[in-house]
Amino acid sequence: MAGINSANRGRLKDNPLSGTVALVTGGGRGIGRAIAQRLATLGASVAICGRDQKALEDSAASLEKQGSRSFFHVTDVTKAAEVAELVAKTEAALGPITILVNNAGIGLFGPAHERTETDWDRVLDTNLKSVFLVARAVTPSMIQRGTGDIINISSLAGRNTFAGGGIYCASKWGLMGLTGCMAEDLREHGIRVSVICPGSVATEFSGREQKNAAKALQPEDVAHAVEAIVTQKPGSFLSEIQLRPLRKA
Repeated sequence: MAGINSANRGRLKDNPLSGTVALVTGGGRGIGRAIAQRLATLGASVAICGRDQKALEDSAASLEKQGSRSFFHVTDVTKAAEVAELVAKTEAALGPITILVNNAGIGLFGPAHERTETDWDRVLDTNLKSVFLVARAVTPSMIQRGTGDIINISSLAGRNTFAGGGIYCASKWGLMGLTGCMAEDLREHGIRVSVICPGSVATEFSGREQKNAAKALQPEDVAHAVEAIVTQKPGSFLSEIQLRPLRKA
């Protein structure tokens, strides 16, 4: 049997995700864009989705400049039919999805008793229902192949409560429960399900005002955590990463 020559060994080391296909929801800007770029740097082909076509075009162009095969699709990930179309078109363009990063999310803040039913539906559908829909769409193929990574971007708000965070915290606490159960359901199929819980990140995300943006996490910090998960050796997985800035704001 032929061995791996030194040139191929170097490529495997520099591009550990070569041959894989990643789908990143909310990949047009902020954390999602940083994650998509990091996965491309590691050698993955990357698909991104979101609702802003211009942002997706810009992000996809950046991926192409990195030399990555890329694909983007305008998608409302709270709609099952649009999710099914996204997954089908991604796999037609790039191949079977081996890495899913559920990053799409929004934040609406204020006392829960002052928010509307529409507010509740919008946050829970985007932050929680979308994870269920997209993961459900990609899981059968992963089960068939006996491998895959599903990474859900939650928040420290999924572990802590704060005034004005009722709806947002509810969505992220729900996401923590969903992730844990998915991990138990899928681990015997060779699929690793993980969650990343960042603190405040310096992005355009419509969250609470940061006390000191200079001391907030950067999108690249979350991307680095994703890299740690997807490059973990087979046979184990990082089930949860809590990510905090070094200095408190």
